[in-house]
Amino acid sequence: MTVVAFTVTCSPGREAEAGVRQIGPGWASLVLSMDPGRVVIDVPTVSEGALVLARFCRVLAREAARIAADLDPEQALSTRSE
Repeated sequence: MTVVAFTVTCSPGREAEAGVRQIGPGWASLVLSMDPGRVVIDVPTVSEGALVLARFCRVLAREAARIAADLDPEQALSTRSE
């Protein structure tokens, strides 16, 4: 198995969004459409790769919520009260 390590720095454009590309049962990719550009995070080809990606997505969701609350605290407060 070859491991490729890299760092990507990008900023989302106004039309940026995130989504899931369903490839098959238990096989999906997280797609970050950056406007312009795209980052696709696939299920790793390791034992229990789907669980590895699931764990990563949970951490990513937690940290994304933290930075969103820091950057836009008014939205964070209105979301909590809904």
